[in-house]
Amino acid sequence: MAYYTNIFSPETYQAFTNSDKTVSGFRVRQKSLTEKVKAGDIFVCYLTRLSRWCGLLEVVDGPYEDSTPLFLPADDPFMIRFHVRVKVWLPLTQAIPIYTDQIWQHLSFTQGIEKNSKGWTGLLRNSLNKINEKDGKLLMHCLLQQHDIATDYPLNEQDQKKLKNHTVNRTDKVVKVSVPTDGELVDYDVPTQNPEVRESFKMQALLAQIGACMGMKIWLPKADRSRVLKEWKKGTEALLEKLPLNYDETTLSTIEQIDVIWLKGRAITRAFEVEHTTSVYSGILRMADLLALQPNMNIKLHIVAPDSRQEKVFQEIRRPVFSLLESGPLSERCSYIPYRNLKALSKVKHLDRMTDAVLEDYTEHEE
Repeated sequence: MAYYTNIFSPETYQAFTNSDKTVSGFRVRQKSLTEKVKAGDIFVCYLTRLSRWCGLLEVVDGPYEDSTPLFLPADDPFMIRFHVRVKVWLPLTQAIPIYTDQIWQHLSFTQGIEKNSKGWTGLLRNSLNKINEKDGKLLMHCLLQQHDIATDYPLNEQDQKKLKNHTVNRTDKVVKVSVPTDGELVDYDVPTQNPEVRESFKMQALLAQIGACMGMKIWLPKADRSRVLKEWKKGTEALLEKLPLNYDETTLSTIEQIDVIWLKGRAITRAFEVEHTTSVYSGILRMADLLALQPNMNIKLHIVAPDSRQEKVFQEIRRPVFSLLESGPLSERCSYIPYRNLKALSKVKHLDRMTDAVLEDYTEHEE
């Protein structure tokens, strides 16, 4: 028996609660991960925004593909599914906060870490991450015990705000947006001093090196080149001096400022904004500007940022202004790549034999 994360947003938690609780679903991009799951394995269910453990689901069979709307009323992306048997499914007010001592002080990835830090969140950013056996047994014990004793963990005012679901009506669909409070607009994670070689330049260099290894041509903003080239070790001959694109001056000026661009021939395949010492808002805004100028541009967009800033990236992407773009909500076009994932990708063997599609295994999407 193996243990895997099953990550729920408040919306998908409610959808599963309202269902007959016999099916759990995952995104198509996670299909390769679902194939490792066997009957009898356990999905340990975690609720984002509230940071609570909410259930245990035993795998009965699967995976199988089914596009019937189940977790969203239309265009349900959770199409790779398993039949499951509920062992524990807790009400919101009884779901166990991860910060409770019985869990926090004993999980391998939180033990000894300050509770107000975010360095522990890596395992809980995506579904189908494998949980080690000791952690899995601990969580199963705590959840089964909570099922029997039903201790209340009331939702405070901040929890209630996190549960509030803001939406806007587009002409084609209703989309979810975030509306940050004034306090949430302050980026407390931004370092007050730059290190000698900014981490962001190292990440730009890694992106450039990975893309060049895969046979891509690379674009870097002129202002960043000298610093990035100090870190870029292999494949610098792939760097372009001029973008081979036929756009108007405004569009070209916007594109030229994007931190890293991968091109195949004369076409952009992927664009990356690397955020470290600046607000993630600036990079997302540049991506949105590009889509506003060229709504039919079909490229993959990525925000690359420190591991601790996932929540902030997704919060900014869901802002109403980015959800009303003519080309569709930015949250559907732009994904997040934590530094940790990018470093892992850079160490994969035989990158020169791979296509850029491998990047999908290292990206995280707003759920």
